[in-house]
Amino acid sequence: MKTNSLDFDAQALREKILDLAMRGKLVPQDPNDEPASVLLDKIKAKKAELIKEKKIKKTKSLPPITNEEKPFDIPDSWEWVRLGDIGTVATGNTPSKRNLEFYGGNIPFVKPADIQIQEINYNTEEYLSNIGEKKGRIAYKDDILITCIGNLGRNNVINKKVAYNQQINSISPIIVNSELIHYFMSSNFFVSSMYKWASATTLPILNKTKLSRLIIPLPSLTEQKRIIVKIAQLFALLRKVETSTQQYAKLQTLLKSKVLDLAMRGKLVKQDPNDEPASELLKKIKAEKAELIKEKKIKKSKPLPPITDDEKPFDIPDSWEWVRLGNVVDIRGGKRVPKGEKLDEVKSYKPYIRVSDMKNETIDLKHLRYANKMIFQQIHNYTISSNDIYFSIAGTIGKVGEVPDVIDGALLTENAARLRLINSTLLIKLFLIDILKSQIVKDQHKKMLSKVAQPKLALIKLKNTMIPIPPVSEQKSISTKLINLGQIL
Repeated sequence: MKTNSLDFDAQALREKILDLAMRGKLVPQDPNDEPASVLLDKIKAKKAELIKEKKIKKTKSLPPITNEEKPFDIPDSWEWVRLGDIGTVATGNTPSKRNLEFYGGNIPFVKPADIQIQEINYNTEEYLSNIGEKKGRIAYKDDILITCIGNLGRNNVINKKVAYNQQINSISPIIVNSELIHYFMSSNFFVSSMYKWASATTLPILNKTKLSRLIIPLPSLTEQKRIIVKIAQLFALLRKVETSTQQYAKLQTLLKSKVLDLAMRGKLVKQDPNDEPASELLKKIKAEKAELIKEKKIKKSKPLPPITDDEKPFDIPDSWEWVRLGNVVDIRGGKRVPKGEKLDEVKSYKPYIRVSDMKNETIDLKHLRYANKMIFQQIHNYTISSNDIYFSIAGTIGKVGEVPDVIDGALLTENAARLRLINSTLLIKLFLIDILKSQIVKDQHKKMLSKVAQPKLALIKLKNTMIPIPPVSEQKSISTKLINLGQIL
């Protein structure tokens, strides 16, 4: 945990807490507790009684648990058990929608989306009637509902009578505490077991027979209560820290945005009257651009319209200038993968940068896709270098950053643009990235996209984006100041 920035992985901590609980390491064992083996005998006797009274159906005996199945050691007073040995497992169903009499009552009809981390949603889209109840599958207070198709393992304890569909199984514990089973079934170990034993199809499915055979460790009843109390305390503490972290993150974002806004208005660092004004800088860039066009290193494009006083959103220092982005950088779009071709997940010929790879002003290399040589030959003109800037123009619009040296020359998606500086000594790359992150740019693009059905920023609109440019030395001072303040914030 990085307490100075409040950065921490709450989910990883929850998983660690559950892992410690399942191994008997979250709370101390009490030698005076009745061992779990005695509890198992009581469960077995109670189950036989319920079968005799025809309150539950007799099921086929489950096989004994072998030593090979046990994934880790547990305290001597605990026992490994199969889920079906400590309760009854049932699969939900959906009464016929053609019969309107089955619906419109007051029994919540729970679907997978209603099973949430903190609670069950009882304000369901559909409700069963008393007639529909006889056709549906009913679970009662203290039963546990768990998703067993698609997204496996999401579960929670219910506090009222509900019906549930065929994507959900229920567990009705016998004597054992429902909250403990809920916590243990939420662990990485149990959910991984579900996926391991699920049907090997595109959509994972774990039927009630396989669910019944899955194993969990079982402590004594008194230790179950101590574990539940401790988990609840720790989870409540995590939620408080999460809330504080979220509030801090919002404040941090607001402060950074405000600092960046001051920078773009020329109010973050002092102006130096000895600096060469930005107007001279722009003349040099214009001349260099004309030379690059003459040498056919970049393509000539239609002149961009001059910026009117009405367009300028705020005043800037006299030594600064408003300019259109396309006049100071060469902007080109990326290219989609040719029809019928697929990218490789393993490293092959050339990296292909997608918008999803653009994170924290750089490229996340963990999940990169790669183009083979045949793909590269077809779209080789659409690469980006480590000297360029990327800017996403579709999907999440406005992601901006630079490409690491290790993937210099990677192919670029059609959903992003490559911005190449005309002269990197006159317009500093880090400063330009800061500008492109600013609210002034976001506001312009938001206005441009408000009249578009499909949110994609056309390259011409990106070229027409207005940005404020200070003298070179002030660009450097601003970038340095933003870096220093960023480390504090």
